[in-house]
Amino acid sequence: MLDILKASLSLYLPEILTVVLMCLLLITEAMYKEEGTSRFRTYLMAVVGLIIIGISLIYNLNGVKGPAFYNAVVVDSFSTLFKLIMVAGTIGAVVLAYTSRDIYQNLKSEFVILAVGTLVGGMLLASSNNLLTVYLGIETLSILSYALTSLKKEDATSTEAGMKYALYGGLTAGVMLFGMSHIYGILGTIQFGEMVVKMNGLEGVDQLFLMGSFLMFFAGIGYKISAFPFHMWSPDVYQGAPIPVTAFFSIVPKMAGIAVLLRVSHVFFAAQSTMSVAWIGLLHVVAALTMTVGNVSAIGQDSVKRMLAFSSIGHIGMIIAGVVVLDDVGTRAILYYSMAYLFMTLVAFWITSVLNDTYGTDSMAVFRGLIGRHPLMAVTMSIVLFSLAGMPPFSGFVAKFNILSVIIEKKYYGLAFIAALNSVVGLYYYMKLIREMVFAKAESSNAVVGFDVKTQVIVAALTVPVVFMGIFWEGLMALSGGAKILIQ
Repeated sequence: MLDILKASLSLYLPEILTVVLMCLLLITEAMYKEEGTSRFRTYLMAVVGLIIIGISLIYNLNGVKGPAFYNAVVVDSFSTLFKLIMVAGTIGAVVLAYTSRDIYQNLKSEFVILAVGTLVGGMLLASSNNLLTVYLGIETLSILSYALTSLKKEDATSTEAGMKYALYGGLTAGVMLFGMSHIYGILGTIQFGEMVVKMNGLEGVDQLFLMGSFLMFFAGIGYKISAFPFHMWSPDVYQGAPIPVTAFFSIVPKMAGIAVLLRVSHVFFAAQSTMSVAWIGLLHVVAALTMTVGNVSAIGQDSVKRMLAFSSIGHIGMIIAGVVVLDDVGTRAILYYSMAYLFMTLVAFWITSVLNDTYGTDSMAVFRGLIGRHPLMAVTMSIVLFSLAGMPPFSGFVAKFNILSVIIEKKYYGLAFIAALNSVVGLYYYMKLIREMVFAKAESSNAVVGFDVKTQVIVAALTVPVVFMGIFWEGLMALSGGAKILIQ
């Protein structure tokens, strides 16, 4: 037993380091005087700690892989790559929060602590190998996310967003837990590996009841990734939450949800069966509707945060379309898409955050004439928007092309057509913002205070991967191609 525990702890070292980091941040925050306003020490510790966690994850890519804690979790290259994306997204959100004025100064440490705690839930979810760890991961993500949404306690919009998030989350968690109890009642186990074996022996009515239970189980996952019809919370939460929180939500919870959706789909439904046909059909419908609802709803938005919220729903629909393929090629395409999405999201929210801090609004009007005042920022934002729309030669084009190619290879032509059509719709509303930056006349010729040299260097550095990943994509595709989902 002791040997099993030691082996499990060595496999799960990055998650343990993340928990330790959260505890250290809590202790550090407690040492500050109440009237103190500077929290640089907390931020420095968080960034350094997250970098160390990232290094340990990179080490795990080439290290020993397998189940831990009696098959409750599984450590494989697939989950490790998703954890790396989540850690990178957390670092970006933490640095953005330090410079942003959208979070009250005396609450910035709380943001860092809650973000690291949410990361713990995301990492657990990516490695989940039974129903209990899936539920624990989703609830850890959700409960801390409710607090993050309501961080601006004196802002009615923020508290309303937090309330909506909690209500939607509680409802979907209850539905998911009800579905899990049915799955356990039918199969008599919560371990993924054992569940697969018992599923193969089911017939008729049992299969029908089990598929209904999996539909309820999907509610919890669909809620975390903002998939239709569980997407209703996303625009309000994105608009009400502080921008660093919104940027964080766009990456960490969504990547964790996609990771567990991929694992569940591969473990239970990769083999041909009546249930796999039903699951693939469900994902077809969800992917098509998520893409369409997200992109069409983004067209009329004036708030850039709200537009990016609907845009992220559209991108999640595209990723779910890759899940439908249910093979290693689809997984590789999704991992590449997730890496590209990370940098595009950070740049878009960083520039929006600076303008919001300066003008007190994230309306498209504040972007007018940005090319004349800060040409570098206008160019980087335009690059990211073109990439999000899937225009070559940027990473977004390669990401969407990979997804479309694997869908077409599986002969899902209808889904491929809907995905391509949605890319055209996306280009329309992204171009609206580019037009404001490049062609519209600025209301003021004054420089934006927040776009100092340091900020512009950071934003430009985050934009470089958006360009290079679109040109030199073979290496990253090879890396993501080596990510295999272990079935234990």
